[in-house]
Amino acid sequence: MNNILTATRGLHILTAMTLGSLFSMTGVAAAANTLAWDKTFPQSDKVIHEKVSFHNRYGITVAADMYLPKNIDKSQKYAAIVVGTPYGGVKEQGAGIYAQTMAERGFVAVAFDESFNGESSGEPRRISSPEIFVEDFSAAVDFIGTRPFADRNKIGVIGICGSGGFSISAAQVDRRIKAIVTVSMYDMSRVKAKGWQDSMAEEERNAYLDQLGEQRWKEFEGGGVTLVGLPEKIDENTDAITREFYEYYKMPRGHHPNSTTEFTQTSDMAFMKFSLMAHVKSISPRPILFIIGEHAHSRYFSEDAYQMAAEPKELYVVPGAGHVDLYDKVDVVPFDKLTEFFTWALN
Repeated sequence: MNNILTATRGLHILTAMTLGSLFSMTGVAAAANTLAWDKTFPQSDKVIHEKVSFHNRYGITVAADMYLPKNIDKSQKYAAIVVGTPYGGVKEQGAGIYAQTMAERGFVAVAFDESFNGESSGEPRRISSPEIFVEDFSAAVDFIGTRPFADRNKIGVIGICGSGGFSISAAQVDRRIKAIVTVSMYDMSRVKAKGWQDSMAEEERNAYLDQLGEQRWKEFEGGGVTLVGLPEKIDENTDAITREFYEYYKMPRGHHPNSTTEFTQTSDMAFMKFSLMAHVKSISPRPILFIIGEHAHSRYFSEDAYQMAAEPKELYVVPGAGHVDLYDKVDVVPFDKLTEFFTWALN
């Protein structure tokens, strides 16, 4: 592979992250009191936090954290928000920050781990599946819409990084999702099928598919599974994108043991035939808000999706922000804008 495929795998910087296992309980959902705070961010005294789980239509148990306003009146109905993690991240990181903050602002919110990753179940571990990751959003809607204190006619989603693309895809067919926000969105199917900034030539794509085919034979015959993720170390020669992700996932700022930054390489095959944006126009008249950082290396995904989407839609640029800044920097993430959008869209 030439340097374009190398850059594409550098995209596996972002094609990375997670591991875990989950206790599961019977029923569509289960809740347990939090025994210890296991997040990368401080716990708010303005919310109630519960660990919950629910199943998707594949029978996989999805682990999640539910955040409720401290003063919630469970005899009333509240607008609800489902939050997806950055691609390979876990609910204990940025997605949890968004869910907790939206609960502080009066919403019922859930942040979940994708199937096969984090504390969610699913074997083999570290699989990345566009179909199932999209399904996980609908499973979260199943869960939140059956809470007696949630208004099932007022459910919105927030997709961060790769889950931005998954949330868009889910909303194309799941009309229970009434409003969509993507933050620092990555279109994982596009980047895997076409390379970084659509730079992969056809012969390079075919060569990579041949490599994946050989890897499948190797694994079928008992050979080792190839995982792709962030390097263990970086140096002065490390590219800027890898460095940006490394400084979040591998450093104290964002590191969490459930976020391994590794996915199986053969998972790429599924993405290379799956279009996350195929029916984005069909989301209308439900509104979409695309949030990007001014300096984000990923902004072209949101800019192109914005052009493809029908009204109502908005592209909101955060001045001075990069891609990862919008994962966890609470003084940079435009929470006022999010609150304004969902208050209007879910009215």
